[in-house]
Amino acid sequence: MSDTPPYEPPEVWKWETPSGGKFASINRPVAGATHDQALPVGRHPHQLYSLATPNGVKVTIMFEELLAAGFEGAEYDAHLIRINDGDQFGSGFVALNPNSKIPALLDRETGSRVFESGSILLYLAEKFGAFLPAGVARTECLNWLFWQMGSAPYLGGGFGHFYSYAPEKIEYCIDRFAMETKRQMDVLDRQLADKRYICGEEFTIADMAIWPWYGGVALNAVYGAAKFLDTASYTHLMRWANDIAKRPAVIRGKMVNRTWGELGEQLHERHDASDFADKTQDKVEASKA
Repeated sequence: MSDTPPYEPPEVWKWETPSGGKFASINRPVAGATHDQALPVGRHPHQLYSLATPNGVKVTIMFEELLAAGFEGAEYDAHLIRINDGDQFGSGFVALNPNSKIPALLDRETGSRVFESGSILLYLAEKFGAFLPAGVARTECLNWLFWQMGSAPYLGGGFGHFYSYAPEKIEYCIDRFAMETKRQMDVLDRQLADKRYICGEEFTIADMAIWPWYGGVALNAVYGAAKFLDTASYTHLMRWANDIAKRPAVIRGKMVNRTWGELGEQLHERHDASDFADKTQDKVEASKA
């Protein structure tokens, strides 16, 4: 029996010590800018400020898929936001996204600021008339887009935090969120049992939203927990995850604003298609093999 008395929440919570863990230095209970910092602006209509986390990758995949589909107006500049350095609390970024989370987009053609990754995907899909079907299929696509937005916090802030980032391993927390993560993967596996993509034969923004999180976990690219979660047992999810990973636009999108991993997989900022140069050629050719 432990001699440590059980925790009793105070009547009024106060922030007295950092929460601990990998991201403790950037967590705080108040919003707003901490310092003046203007955002850089490139030459293209779309200015993206991001980092290649799963939420950031959703949007760079969308841009690269639009360009691959021939939408020249989708050219973009992708500026790096280093969240561990607190760039998201700079005055310029907070003006774009008062919630201080990546990604954030400025559309210079319309003057629109767009934040929240799902909102950016929907905004671009409607602007270019791409990757969002019409009619009943549109509603189904949006069902899954919003499913991802509501479900991923249990995967990321829940399972991912307690399994990978928390200062100590807490069995109850890991078990609770592992159970929910596996339930969500089962939802996807059943959905994909008779479908090529999430909503059918067509690749949509629902796939772009879901794949960086759940495809990342399935392929062991997020949290290193594939074995722990037995992701190989979700055969339809694995087939879908591997198929999307081979798309050339996805290969490029994953590289943008990435600052870790192999150097050949990093493109800190993207301002022109030529920035990729030969960096992705080997990966694209390998994906066709």
